[in-house]
Amino acid sequence: MRNFVSTIVFAVVFVALPAVAQQRLAAPVGVRPEDTNSYVASANASLRAVALCSGLWSGGQTRELIEKRILPPAGDLKTEIDESRRIVQVSYSATMPPRIVIWRNVLGCAQLPAGATLDDAKNLPQVSPRLHAPALDDRSWPTGDRDATVELPSAEKAALDRLVDAAFDGKTYGGITWGVIVVKGGKIVAERYDPDFGMHVGHQTHSAAKSFAASMVGIATKKYRLDIKRAGALEEWRRPGDPRGRITAEHLLHMSSGLYGEGGGSPQSDIYFQGDTVEGRAVTNHLDSLPGTRFLYNPPDTMLLMRAVRQAVHDDRKFLVYPFEELFWKIGMTRTTTSSDWNGDFLMSGQTYSTARDFARFGLFYLADGVWNGERILPEGWAKYVATPSPVQPAGNGPRYGAQFWLYGSQAGLPADAYSPNGGQGQYAMIIPSRNVVVVRRGIDEASGFKIAQFAADVLGVLAP
Repeated sequence: MRNFVSTIVFAVVFVALPAVAQQRLAAPVGVRPEDTNSYVASANASLRAVALCSGLWSGGQTRELIEKRILPPAGDLKTEIDESRRIVQVSYSATMPPRIVIWRNVLGCAQLPAGATLDDAKNLPQVSPRLHAPALDDRSWPTGDRDATVELPSAEKAALDRLVDAAFDGKTYGGITWGVIVVKGGKIVAERYDPDFGMHVGHQTHSAAKSFAASMVGIATKKYRLDIKRAGALEEWRRPGDPRGRITAEHLLHMSSGLYGEGGGSPQSDIYFQGDTVEGRAVTNHLDSLPGTRFLYNPPDTMLLMRAVRQAVHDDRKFLVYPFEELFWKIGMTRTTTSSDWNGDFLMSGQTYSTARDFARFGLFYLADGVWNGERILPEGWAKYVATPSPVQPAGNGPRYGAQFWLYGSQAGLPADAYSPNGGQGQYAMIIPSRNVVVVRRGIDEASGFKIAQFAADVLGVLAP
């Protein structure tokens, strides 16, 4: 059973990194030598419960799809699904309660911590049962789905169709693709899905959600006066004598906080797979290097960013609806659901489900520098800020890093301004401002990753300027 969780966590974290960053992870992540069999079994059960809950009720996936293509065989794990209450329980031990994951209105799925029972579910943060995502499908694209597509000239369309076909063949660009969208001049000029997916079926964004988190930070700087350069990004670090008081939100944006991290291991795996909280496990983490001196792709940095936003909002009722009312629903991303821990902190380093069309909307949002339907949602220039290389960078010649976005300007002949959210198993929304193009690719990649830079460059090569 140990290989189950190590393989899946490895896919979730490892594949999200460009090849140069992957080379730093010499050992499998997610399972540490000191982990007990009970820890691993609990993590396996949690991963299964989260994938079923989120896939079924946040992504609109079928159980057959999840069991056949997303999860490994259940083995000796026993799964109970309560469709009416939207609860998944997975038993893994004769002495411990099952791992429990519960879907909540708007907020998606939250796992209870290891050892919790259903009696503890009453303590989960909730929003009003009367609150729902707005029905926007009938509105014009990009807020809705009406009149979303436009036909290219026949020769241009044929060439683009051949590239999209190649994205699905598993050989030309690698990986296992389930969705591709190409947007040019604001309209969809190519769109294709695997038969198990579709326009309104969502899947794990994995680390692409980090770019959503960066957007939440940008909005908070504008609306709640969050100062990303203030030392002591979190209230908990501002006690005199605490060296973490040197950490700014900008350090967290740049993955240069200096906080300790074991790749996909501690503290990330404890939060993702044991139900630990951001407050209890990530906030209490210690420094491993001085802030601003080293790039370390450390997903808990993103969780801590969202906690800084929470503290800036200073109202937990507003914070629970913040991602949805301040961004997702405003720009038509009504099928994007991001989850929180059981203490109400959003895990936006991942644990988010979204459709390919919502990825395309997000890309268009950044092409417009955060303006939607005439409303400025992001501060002016925020798109340029997140796409600017941070002071410290990953080693090697792969993509550079901005502020929770990966920068592709030097890759495969792409224009200098190309950048993208990146997520494990091949989640991308390549934003190319100089060409007014967004290239979305969604996948369930395994060993072979998808060559997104080459694919995006090839797409640009067949599109008329």
